Amino acid sequence: MKEDEVNRCQIQNWYPRFKSLTIKTKFHKLPESFINYLIDDSGPFLLPHSVTNEDAMPNRVHNFEEEDDFQVPEEASDDEPLNRPSFPELEIEIRESIETLGGTIIPKLNWSSPKDAAWISPSQNLSCTCFNEIALLFRSSDSLTHDLFNAYDSCSDKVSSRPESFYLALRKWYPSLKPEMEFRCFVKSNELVGICQREVTTFYPVLLNEKDLLKGLIEEFFDDKIRFEFESENYTFDVYVTKERRVKLIDFNTWCGSTLPLMYTWEELEKIHGECDELELRIVESRLSVLPGLKTAVPYDYLDVSAGSGWAQVLKIVEEEFQKDDQSSDEVA
Repeated sequence: MKEDEVNRCQIQNWYPRFKSLTIKTKFHKLPESFINYLIDDSGPFLLPHSVTNEDAMPNRVHNFEEEDDFQVPEEASDDEPLNRPSFPELEIEIRESIETLGGTIIPKLNWSSPKDAAWISPSQNLSCTCFNEIALLFRSSDSLTHDLFNAYDSCSDKVSSRPESFYLALRKWYPSLKPEMEFRCFVKSNELVGICQREVTTFYPVLLNEKDLLKGLIEEFFDDKIRFEFESENYTFDVYVTKERRVKLIDFNTWCGSTLPLMYTWEELEKIHGECDELELRIVESRLSVLPGLKTAVPYDYLDVSAGSGWAQVLKIVEEEFQKDDQSSDEVA
């Protein structure tokens, strides 16, 4: 992999060419002071001071400092008050962009979204309505470490330790989007060699009857819109299929490197290309086929997917219960 291939996958680089095919997005070049805030772990976890008085946490969360039994007498401590960082110009610019995009957005850095931090969000997903909610996700995410420190680690011609500039991409939020309709596509030597379900931690029965239709739609989209427009020969891209059967571009990622092959392996994809096999769309075919280890909405340390783990036992029990329900339905019929 070359640095140029990595750079082409930065959203601020590919978006202008594919703007009509993807989700509406606003960009903000981030000041180095904000990048330093993201990577600074020398002190306590502090959210920026908001000049617009917008809180990252929901109203239902108590402010314990206001509770009577939490008050600390002034004479009990000589500590100086915590100096919260503040980015007033950036916050105001972001607020204006969020309003332009309908009031709710999904934040993304040059390459990555803070998917592993969704668990800490008040919404339990990546939707944000203010600057401090974005800061909360970014400061809590391990995934963004790739963008900040490791983006070029897999490059054979590596000379850069980080991109020249970091950008915040604010993508319009669509609450009606269904995770089962997002797919990852693998391109080798400008040939589409594999497609698979993007959300592989869940079994979606609706996909079983629509595999051929979805494969045809995505393959046509690649041939008409992507193949001769994206400059790399080897890469991956993610798409979403709408209820109107239109294909929308979500993102580009590198071939190998930090990109997850999901329901494939990279060795397998290389072999598929070499053998010129028929294009396959892979989906989770049953509840026992889910891949919980690829869940990215919680910290990776929260997941135990080893043989005999709790996940394996839970999945086994769930499948047995579904089989019992199916048998009972058959007997009633």
